[in-house]
Amino acid sequence: MGAVTLSQVAQAAGVSLATASRVLNGSARTPGAGVAERVRDAAQALGYVANAQAQALARSSSGLLGLIVHDIADPYFSSIARGVQRVAQAEGRTLLLAGTDGGPAEERAALEVFASRRADAVVLAGSRQESPDNAALRREAERYLRNDGRLVLLGHALTDDASVLEIPHERLAGELADALIDDGARSFHLVGGPEGLLTSDQRLRGFRGALAARGLSEASLRRAAFGRDGGFAAGAALVPVLRESRQRGEWPVVFAANDRMAMGVAAALREQGLHAPSDYGLAGFDDIDTLRDFQPGLSTVHLPLEGIGAAAARVALGGEAEPVRGQVILRESTRRV
Repeated sequence: MGAVTLSQVAQAAGVSLATASRVLNGSARTPGAGVAERVRDAAQALGYVANAQAQALARSSSGLLGLIVHDIADPYFSSIARGVQRVAQAEGRTLLLAGTDGGPAEERAALEVFASRRADAVVLAGSRQESPDNAALRREAERYLRNDGRLVLLGHALTDDASVLEIPHERLAGELADALIDDGARSFHLVGGPEGLLTSDQRLRGFRGALAARGLSEASLRRAAFGRDGGFAAGAALVPVLRESRQRGEWPVVFAANDRMAMGVAAALREQGLHAPSDYGLAGFDDIDTLRDFQPGLSTVHLPLEGIGAAAARVALGGEAEPVRGQVILRESTRRV
């Protein structure tokens, strides 16, 4: 049995195909009294399912809000997604979600799909990175914007016409370094993502800048994948360095450019018998939800991730941008024993 057609609905209601389409697809043109009710009754009786693309054309709006993230399993992105979803529900929008597990090439493909579905707006959440694929992503973004789409990026610009919700990564990382220094730390080792990953680079730059301003020597830096496994690899490489620091009577502090990296560092060092805070201090960035189960409590920078997602969604739907505020939180992992 085939799907019920709009023609069948029109015939059952005793109206023209154009009239049935105007009623069911939400056109601004309204039929005479009682006609709309008759058409809707016929559609319900026959079990007609409206064509979303036809409705989008009639209303000049698809009611779709797109969200592109790197990895929805990452607590950072899942928290942002909750905020976007909350606003989408409040505004009667349907959320489209794409996880890229990659870089600009995968983001471009996702944006192209959302554009083909006539998404009214798209939030692109993910750190920009230096890549030849940025040019293709930028062209796709400009094409989407020329076709009346609205695009919001978190933290980093892509094209002049897209909105950007600024996140003060560099300033907050500097504030974290200052707080650790004020708490007595003097020896630091840094763990960051690949060079050219803007979020990581900004956080490292802010932390290093604060160390220099306070007259401390340059901290060592190890780069790895921007996640738990990258942190684990960097932590394994830090084992002899931290042991040498301890032999010199120092208490080294490791700053990882995000919390997942910090958790990986802790796991690698724990395997080698090194524990925070007795053997070293450990700090991260983001204050992701899973830190509630991490011991010892991790010093970090709290970002209101769900609020950031909600703010980005509101901007995408025509609202005003709100400043993003973060907060340094010192916990047990940097309380020297």
